[in-house]
Amino acid sequence: MIGPIAGPRCAPPRVDVERRADGTMILRSPEPLGPYARAVGEWLEQWASRSPQRCFLAERSADEWRRVTYAEALEAVRRIGGSLLARGLTRETPVAILSDNSINHALLALGAMHVGVPVAPISPAYSLMSKDHAKLKDIFELLQPRLVFVEGEQRFAPALAAVGAGVTPIDALLEREHSERVEEAFRAIGPDTVAKILFTSGSTGTPKGVINTQRMLCSNQQSWAQVWPFLEDAPPVLCEWLPWNHTFGGNGTFNMVLRNGGTFYIDGGKPTPDLIATTARNLREVSPTIYFNVPRGYEALLPFLREDAQLRKSFFSRLGLLQYAAAVLPQPIWKAYEDLAVQTCGERILWITGYGATETAPAAMFTNRGAARAGTVGLPVDGVEMKLAPVGDKLEARFRGPSITPGYWRQPELTQAAFDEEGYYRTGDAMRFVDSADPRQGFEFDGRITEDFKLTTGTWVHVGAIRVKLIAAADPLVQDAVITGHGRSEIGALVFLSPAAKNVDAAELRARLQGALSKLAQEGGSSTHPRRLLVMTEPPSIDANEITDKGYMNQRAVLERRALLVEKLYAGADGVITAG
Repeated sequence: MIGPIAGPRCAPPRVDVERRADGTMILRSPEPLGPYARAVGEWLEQWASRSPQRCFLAERSADEWRRVTYAEALEAVRRIGGSLLARGLTRETPVAILSDNSINHALLALGAMHVGVPVAPISPAYSLMSKDHAKLKDIFELLQPRLVFVEGEQRFAPALAAVGAGVTPIDALLEREHSERVEEAFRAIGPDTVAKILFTSGSTGTPKGVINTQRMLCSNQQSWAQVWPFLEDAPPVLCEWLPWNHTFGGNGTFNMVLRNGGTFYIDGGKPTPDLIATTARNLREVSPTIYFNVPRGYEALLPFLREDAQLRKSFFSRLGLLQYAAAVLPQPIWKAYEDLAVQTCGERILWITGYGATETAPAAMFTNRGAARAGTVGLPVDGVEMKLAPVGDKLEARFRGPSITPGYWRQPELTQAAFDEEGYYRTGDAMRFVDSADPRQGFEFDGRITEDFKLTTGTWVHVGAIRVKLIAAADPLVQDAVITGHGRSEIGALVFLSPAAKNVDAAELRARLQGALSKLAQEGGSSTHPRRLLVMTEPPSIDANEITDKGYMNQRAVLERRALLVEKLYAGADGVITAG
């Protein structure tokens, strides 16, 4: 019998709750936020001085890893910063990076931030997957970048032509010698200096440039370190693919390595059928101390871990914890990793998760001592206040603190709408207590407020919870689902199949999905489960805003674009599974 998980050194769960007469609650940690750096560049200078020869960044080149030490990184960052200043870039003229994670990407971003020039990493999907480049055009119109960088210029040629942009090679930026002008620019950086502009499409598809200040990035890492004090015990080692144009990879994990003097192995793989083998290969050679991924990534990696003893040994040998983000992890995947950890190293590995957004830099909540089960998101981190505001029959999570964005780049109307009268950022996401009698047990994600709807019976349908239950019940066949039923008497779902369903014949697929519906029907009332499914044959479209590049399904966009398929879903009998 395997006992409780020891795990790395984490802070205990702690929270104070203020309850107001109108049902609003304010939650905050009783632990004050400690001092934090003035700018991200202070971390780089610190480790270049203390551990100059330690590997900071590594990237596979053919069969070997290209490595950059902290001292080499600082030298490159200063040269790049000087080149940007010489080219006339300022706090009002951002750098745009269109390509994937790489050492050059990292050095350019750090070089820009080092001299106060905002950097805007933009999803490569808007350049490489989009047919019309509409989002990229909107972003460039709003951003007005002075300098554009890509790796693999030929691949990006159509996108560059669409926005009328040329590119600057990294070698040209490394030619300039370090100068006093760079030091002056670095000293002039303050907490409110814009470090990054990260774009998020939101529910409307209109690009929003989320301002990320130096204060946001630095204070959030201090919050993270207070939740996970083990980060300061030994430098973390990560091997990761999470894209830097998103806050979790670009701000959360990358900055965690930099703040704590760790090593970041850039994983060129992704959780796709053609690239997941690359991730497995890298993890055979690199043993991470912490592993971060999205649920889809854990699911894609699982068969490799099951089949490859060498990979299992490398992966689990010094792993302190696993963290998932971006969506709820299906419980069967959670359990499978626990079983593999016990099989490989004789103990379970601590699962951690939390909650955050691009506007929260990213960590707003953490499960501290481990998540009790999939779906829990923990408590507010030190230094961040959470307001739970009644909206209908739910509680919307809102946040205020030094790691919360001041607003959106050149979009004052969106900035005004994003905050309530007390200055709390409105997330649009609902939370509920795991145990209302014991707030220290934390919260569960309770869905998007704007996605929920009522049946004709007047009963509320909580979309997020139903979607998670459906995916778990049909595991491993369903990749994602969009819940239907607004203005109708019963719930349905449009389902997108996972790669695991490709080898299942039509009759068996229908039977297994019907079995999932029957299982859910036994667990609750008519407002808690779908009674009919329609299998999608066309994947979600990024150009139509049905899905983001990180895999988040836009419920409203799918329902609007596939309205005729929703009608088809309800034209048949309950439980009918057809192709759409």
